[in-house]
Amino acid sequence: MRKELYIILIGLMGLMGLMGCNETVSDAKQEGGLPQIYPDYVGVTIPVNIAPLNFGMADETVLLVDAIITDRHGNSLQSQGEQSVDFDIDDWHALLSQNCGDSLSVTVSARYDDGWHTYHSFSIHVSPDSIDYGICYRLIAPGYEVWSKMGIYERDLSSFDERPLIENTQFEGCVNCHSFNRGNPADMSLHIRGPHGATLLSKADGSITAYNTKTDQTLGLCVYPYWHPSGRYIAYSTNATSQLFHSADPNRIEVFDTASDLQVYDIEKNELLLSSMLKQDSIYETFPVFSADGSSLYFCAARALPEGNHQLDSIRYNLCRIDFDPASGKFGSRIDTIVDAEAQHKSVSFPRPSYDGRFLCYTLSDYGQFSIWHHEADLWLLDLATGESRPMRGANSNDTESFHNWSTNSRWLVLSSRRDDGLFTRPYFCHVDAEGGVTKAFMLPQRNPRRFYRDRFFSFNVPEFIIAPTHFDGRQAARVINDDSRKNFGVRK
Repeated sequence: MRKELYIILIGLMGLMGLMGCNETVSDAKQEGGLPQIYPDYVGVTIPVNIAPLNFGMADETVLLVDAIITDRHGNSLQSQGEQSVDFDIDDWHALLSQNCGDSLSVTVSARYDDGWHTYHSFSIHVSPDSIDYGICYRLIAPGYEVWSKMGIYERDLSSFDERPLIENTQFEGCVNCHSFNRGNPADMSLHIRGPHGATLLSKADGSITAYNTKTDQTLGLCVYPYWHPSGRYIAYSTNATSQLFHSADPNRIEVFDTASDLQVYDIEKNELLLSSMLKQDSIYETFPVFSADGSSLYFCAARALPEGNHQLDSIRYNLCRIDFDPASGKFGSRIDTIVDAEAQHKSVSFPRPSYDGRFLCYTLSDYGQFSIWHHEADLWLLDLATGESRPMRGANSNDTESFHNWSTNSRWLVLSSRRDDGLFTRPYFCHVDAEGGVTKAFMLPQRNPRRFYRDRFFSFNVPEFIIAPTHFDGRQAARVINDDSRKNFGVRK
């Protein structure tokens, strides 16, 4: 009996071994061009610690795809699959670490009904600049007026591991506006909308406090948070927002402000810091961000529409700056226009300064400030040393580029793009060198990218870098949200 079981076991192991074997690429037709693969990883620059760049052929009539990655030292890595290649994660990371600062050569073959086809090899450059541990994002259906299931999720960039921080199945409402202090997950601001509305502040000691951020001296609730580098302050805007549908416009929908102001929250004193310069009725102020050294506040500002004027395509935001003294919590007395987009008949949104203080990335669209629905929206890079702005051609596409954020070493940018299908927002990454050179953007890797992005009917919203796992207690947060007791924001007298 034992002998029979042993023979059966050996037979099963042999069968599994045959199933795991690659088919030999033979009698292949040599194609004259590069392979059309999905996602498009041809010629990209990647971090040395990124997850495997699995891919398939863009042509779905393919029966089998084969990829061999080689380096100049004779090392190689091969994978073969029906829908996509799936590189062994340990072998992948070993190959990248051995070729840090060098390039790899990728040769792709595809089997169709008429046999194998082999394409010209392409390169992937392995940057010595590592990327942060992961990103956090909201997954949301691309709807307009109501929300269904959504949540905030954390993804390890060196693997395919994803976990939820909190989902709205734990309470009734919407989660949005998650923000960290320079990628440090110990400090987090999270906004909840709906019947249990609140702003949650999660601190390093594990405490989670729910705040009512509306005061009798401010327009509304605090949104669009951005942390001061000291961790003591958070800049917020407060917005009266509306939306409408276009009757014959490819942008489909317009989200716009009818009023908006800025304020800074002092966490230590539980006080909002206000300035008459930042709450003018004649100006829409939004998207505040602190400079890398914390001495300035950048924001977007547009002239408010006169009462009765509904020409939304005439609202154009400039990039502005005001001084901020972190010691006293006082603002400067002058607002400077840094990028006069209105003069170009354009509009700025989502300014994000690099943490090394060298650059500021922003979105430029034709008008308004909700650029995610603007197919013409592109990313631009402002050199803070020279004042020169230029389009980030390597990162941009023929469709929407919108929200974005910097890695903590200021060498990588995560950006939201709808280039894949024009509807769903997905995260891409590009490298920005010390001189502002921008590489071709690549899509967030998945184990089986075609199946993943086709089966998951959600947009990736507001991707933020994190330097370590968050350890955010979603069950504790849900209890705090459902409790309905709120701590009020004070206002500095």
